[in-house]
Amino acid sequence: MEVGRYYLKRAHFVPAINRFRRVIEDFSTTSQVPEALHRLVEANLSLGLIDEAQTAGAILGYNYKSTEWYERTFELLKSEGLKPKSSGNSWLSQIYRQVIKGQWL
Repeated sequence: MEVGRYYLKRAHFVPAINRFRRVIEDFSTTSQVPEALHRLVEANLSLGLIDEAQTAGAILGYNYKSTEWYERTFELLKSEGLKPKSSGNSWLSQIYRQVIKGQWL
């Protein structure tokens, strides 16, 4: 997480996304996942990747709705005129479909 924050702070969004993705995929049972999802929203919005940002927000809302990270994410998306929802066919959308909706194919 620390390396991802470092990259995000310096506007190196792609390396930051890769670090946060690693947290989500490889350390999914840790307390760092909600922040990693929020940081993914920040980085994806900075790159103009709206679908990915909204999907990360949707996953965060489904799994961690009572956290401060979801509140921050919701406000961030709302300030951009967006809302958390899954769309597209990114790796994050696939996780959303499989884990949350139970659609494996």
